[in-house]
Amino acid sequence: MRTVHNRLLSIMTVLLMPAAMFAQGGHSVSSPSKNKDHMNIAHNKEVIRRLYEESLNKAKLDILHEFVSEDYTGPRGEKGPAGFASNIAPLIKAFPGIKWTITELVGEGDKVMINWKWEGTHQEQYLHIPATHIKVVNTALAVYDLKDGKIIGARLQTDRLGFLQQLNMLPQDVTRIPAKETRQAQVRFIDKFVIPTAAREEFMKRTQINREFIKKLPGFIEDEMYISTDADGNTHCVTVAVWENEEALQKAKEKVQEFYREDGFNPAEMLKRLHITMDRGVYSKIEE
Repeated sequence: MRTVHNRLLSIMTVLLMPAAMFAQGGHSVSSPSKNKDHMNIAHNKEVIRRLYEESLNKAKLDILHEFVSEDYTGPRGEKGPAGFASNIAPLIKAFPGIKWTITELVGEGDKVMINWKWEGTHQEQYLHIPATHIKVVNTALAVYDLKDGKIIGARLQTDRLGFLQQLNMLPQDVTRIPAKETRQAQVRFIDKFVIPTAAREEFMKRTQINREFIKKLPGFIEDEMYISTDADGNTHCVTVAVWENEEALQKAKEKVQEFYREDGFNPAEMLKRLHITMDRGVYSKIEE
């Protein structure tokens, strides 16, 4: 009897072993549905990886149909692979050779989240921004929705502020952008010159010296210079210096005159000698 009893205990121990292992954190057999979910997530992540490596990085937008569904709807209502391409093509054209690098790729259900950075040089106009020939590094996060292994939707967050700052469209310190009330107090000191061909080189050198000097003065905001050439070969030049207010402009004029005296420069004499004509005025910007 004891032998039979011992055999029964051994058999029961073996039969109960899987349950005991499971209860103590041992291995269990995954269900078919869970395996299928894992396979689906892995496949979706691979689709997104290939989208960047095989299509975007190689500027092969003609194969987007392999990754983007005809049912795709973009953030502005763009449809299908062509709609997806409509947002990418201008970027690739403006930044030829642009390179995306995936820094994080996570899948959950039918969604894939990706972090990336891209690098490229701004060689052509992008949207309203003329080519700057500046190298840009930008980062972004996107969440893609997939169905049957293809993208049907996307939500994107990019570093737009950093992008515009790198292209010098916005200051590095955006807190320096003035409020409307401050802008209304600003004044623009505008000079217009007509310069004979023979006088252009000397005029441009002196103008550059002046521009560098005023940038160091209190109340200075920015300046711009525009030139064109007429049919007779004369250069037409317009300089615009923006000051915080009228008081800052008047103080700057005094400093400029001191600088001229110390430098031994007589602007009226130079204009007369080089036969340059000038028109000068102070203007305020009209806010819409």
